[in-house]
Amino acid sequence: MPIGSSVKVTAVDVASGLEVSVVGPSIAAQRELERVAVQKLRYMLEKKKNEGAARGKDEPGPAGGTGGGIVV
Repeated sequence: MPIGSSVKVTAVDVASGLEVSVVGPSIAAQRELERVAVQKLRYMLEKKKNEGAARGKDEPGPAGGTGGGIVV
């Protein structure tokens, strides 16, 4: 998704519904931006798995949610 001189790439894990996005220069290779988005998705899935194991899968996270972040 081009945004001016940048492009936004989104990767989604179908099983969990987890979605991540990366933004890079529009002149970057599509394959490289896809690689970065997939790498970020794998990182976030692993992070989510480790947080769940440390906290207990049924126990809610901060502010009643299931993960980290900022509640506004």
